[in-house]
Amino acid sequence: MKEITRIVLTGGPCAGKTTALAKIVEHFTGMGYQVFTLPEVPTMFTAAGMNYLTKNKSYFYEGEKATLEIQLALEDKFYRMAQETGENCVIVCDRGTMDISAYMAPEMWDDLMRTIGTSTAELRERYDAVLHLVSAADGAEQYYTTANNAQRYEAMTEEGLNIARSLDKKVIKAWTGHPHLRVINNHDDFDAKMKRVIKEISSVLGIPQPIEHEHKYIVKINGDLPADSIDIDIVQTYLRSDLGSEVRLRKRGWQGKNIYVHSTKKKTSETEELVTERQINFSLYEMMLSLADPQMRTIRKHRSSFIWKGQYFEIDTYQGELEGLVILETKGIEEGEPIKFPPFIEVIKDITGDRAYFNHSLAKREP
Repeated sequence: MKEITRIVLTGGPCAGKTTALAKIVEHFTGMGYQVFTLPEVPTMFTAAGMNYLTKNKSYFYEGEKATLEIQLALEDKFYRMAQETGENCVIVCDRGTMDISAYMAPEMWDDLMRTIGTSTAELRERYDAVLHLVSAADGAEQYYTTANNAQRYEAMTEEGLNIARSLDKKVIKAWTGHPHLRVINNHDDFDAKMKRVIKEISSVLGIPQPIEHEHKYIVKINGDLPADSIDIDIVQTYLRSDLGSEVRLRKRGWQGKNIYVHSTKKKTSETEELVTERQINFSLYEMMLSLADPQMRTIRKHRSSFIWKGQYFEIDTYQGELEGLVILETKGIEEGEPIKFPPFIEVIKDITGDRAYFNHSLAKREP
């Protein structure tokens, strides 16, 4: 049976989505996939006369409701078209359903969910992956422009840049909870940002990827983390697996709700590995816990993630048997590219590539 993969390409203003969409079509069409790219619905509505900045709440609500309904209809129609192609298909949405929530008060969003008869969880689960491209307004201001989008409200002023940065973080928060949310950093070399997009989609499609080590450091936190950082509690359990493979369960808790993910990692060669992830329900998670490897400890950690000057950071504060260990990890920073450490982070030790600090190694019990 042919595979249909749905991916959201999102991000703050001037993040590079238009270029990324063109790169995605060119690359994956060349690999034999039928690629569908869905247009950004709010831009269509704005061009047609919708004013999302109106102070008329009833008008705004009806506009956002129509935006969500058209978004859902477009996605469903293209999914059915993809089913009829008889080919492996990739459907890339220029923004998705949850982007709409970033521009609304939580109470209005909850009311919209009731009116339409859906939920935040259902809307997130429609997609196989969400790729968030960080706005150029955060860390790459010299590349920020409104010239390529006549419908953009965030001007090239300090006030406009601050609005763009705020929207960027609101969109990330809206998608937090999706098991395959990936944040794509800004780079001095824009091509590096585009290569990361292609890499992440290839991973979702099950195409083996080069083995890469994210930059990792043992750190000490001196001061407060950013107020808009996203905090998640993670419980990671390793299951019995064949030699050369890693199989794990992960419970991610955020805002009182849990998401359960089953992951496998297998080396396909000395330089490549295949990573697969799938979201599972609580019942299956509970059942699979019985397959836990007794030689591996359960890892418990509190994760805080945030963007600092266009770069994405995750800080894991370990609990239980590993209490006292704090590891900072960066995502998608190119070799040789300077890391913009926040002033409240004190680097104790660079552990990039040190297998002793891989989660799998940390989970191993002493013989």
